[in-house]
Amino acid sequence: MSRRVVRQSKFRHVFGQAAKADQAYEDIRVSKVTWDSSFCAVNPKFLAIIVEAGGGGAFIVLPLAKTGRVDKNFPLVTGHTAPVLDIDWCPHNDNVIASASDDTTIMVWQIPDYTPMRNITEPIITLEGHSKRVGILSWHPTARNVLLSAGGDSVIIIWNVGTGEVLLSLDDMHPDVIHSVCWNSNGSLLATTCKDKTLRIIDPRKGQVVAERARPHEGARPLRAVFTADGKLLSTGFSRMSERQLALWDPNNFEEPVALQEMDTSNGVLLPFYDPDSSIVYLCGKGDSSIRYFEITDEPPFVHYLNTFSSKEPQRGMGFMPKRGLDVSKCEIARFYKLHERKCEPIIMTVPRKSDLFQDDLYPDTPGPEPALEADEWLAGQDAEPVLISLRDGYVPPKHRELRVTKRNILDVRPPSGPRRSQSASDAPLSQHTLETLLEEIKALRERVQAQEQRITALENMLCELVDGTD
Repeated sequence: MSRRVVRQSKFRHVFGQAAKADQAYEDIRVSKVTWDSSFCAVNPKFLAIIVEAGGGGAFIVLPLAKTGRVDKNFPLVTGHTAPVLDIDWCPHNDNVIASASDDTTIMVWQIPDYTPMRNITEPIITLEGHSKRVGILSWHPTARNVLLSAGGDSVIIIWNVGTGEVLLSLDDMHPDVIHSVCWNSNGSLLATTCKDKTLRIIDPRKGQVVAERARPHEGARPLRAVFTADGKLLSTGFSRMSERQLALWDPNNFEEPVALQEMDTSNGVLLPFYDPDSSIVYLCGKGDSSIRYFEITDEPPFVHYLNTFSSKEPQRGMGFMPKRGLDVSKCEIARFYKLHERKCEPIIMTVPRKSDLFQDDLYPDTPGPEPALEADEWLAGQDAEPVLISLRDGYVPPKHRELRVTKRNILDVRPPSGPRRSQSASDAPLSQHTLETLLEEIKALRERVQAQEQRITALENMLCELVDGTD
């Protein structure tokens, strides 16, 4: 009986390619702060990058289409009094981003679809509860307005951003600084790594450590961990000989890893980016100039090396586009935004296909922008898988979701249930000034200014002709 030597997989030939020079974002002063976060967050509308800022912390938000050289006076998002350490886009509203800072606060910002004229300095809400720097942020994958933060005080706080309330505070789980936190697919469990070299799985609503593994990697450098789609864990770390490792764990049996891959000897912490739709994990090391990627399967050896994308320049950070922001017509299965010292360069991962038709096998239904639960439902014990959408016709991001301020939930963008009553002037402070009318007013004013400038130019020309005539 013949033995198949070559493993069958549709992802065996995934290859990476840097975007053309005119598709990069140039002249961005990427932050030099020493912190092992990705410094970059991206969604189907915007690219956000933590930048150098004198006397505080700032990040820049660019519309994805605004490639090329970025003007040095382009507006920033400023408000923190110390460097920004992490940023994360809300998965349920493409115009909302959270930032965490050395100043111990978390700020949540509403980003307009149009380019603002000056810096954005007023967050929607400031969340204060940590006693030391806040270095990790992660939105809940399925519940509306639920945001997790982890700080240098070894405390994890889960917030309801819509009300500014602390839903849960996990302050006795970690004896030292937390290095990474990751939700599982439905947001019922957390995986954390800590300076004490322990990998923990935590049920946040019960406030219990469900499982833990001391020293999953023997080395002294920081660990990272992410959940896979079927509830296993992928961890990155270092061996005793400082070799970088990738391990796959079954939380039901933490004694030995299901698989262990050793790579190279380097100091850079490997940031794992996991795609549940393709079950591929991409490993990006800070200071590296390569991205390694592996496919995770149910068959031995479980972790299969696919390829390495290599370039000349080392990466300062990395953004990972959600699946709904990819170009399905080009068989794109992942897109990274690689930070250099002064620019950001998209890197596109594709699976070569001859047909131009939609490739069902590459694009299963993927999490969309609608939440599956409200914050209080999740806190009460409900779990729900993400609400999935098809990418068959591509994904068009919804327009700017107008903020509907209510005391209970300042980010709630859904219309109220029940019959709609007519608004009186007293309860509609912005009755005529919706976003559309404001934008139309701005456009009309700009047209008027343009007309005036044309009139001034015509008068100046007439004046020049008169002066020339008198000479």
